[in-house]
Amino acid sequence: MSNVLLGVVFGIAFGIIDVLLMIPLKFEDGRKKREAMTAAFVDRFMLGFLIPNVNLGVHPAVTGVLLGLGLSLPSAIITRAYIPIMGIGAAGGLIIGFITKLLQ
Repeated sequence: MSNVLLGVVFGIAFGIIDVLLMIPLKFEDGRKKREAMTAAFVDRFMLGFLIPNVNLGVHPAVTGVLLGLGLSLPSAIITRAYIPIMGIGAAGGLIIGFITKLLQ
């Protein structure tokens, strides 16, 4: 499987998982919840897409953690929810990195 296709699959899967984690959260109204879920999906899709397609010369799991933390930081700053957003980003990046290594 090509890295681009692998990235699309990982991106969709990670995006869906993150949106599912957000379902129980309370928001001011339905519009804000949809916006937050859409932003979370796009954020995690891009993370899942990039990990198999970026080569930093280190193990893909390390790349995954670095990208997971770095790409999650802006959302964490805006929402002030550092631990859940950055934790999910780092954990997801780590898992996607290990799976990427297994499939290469």
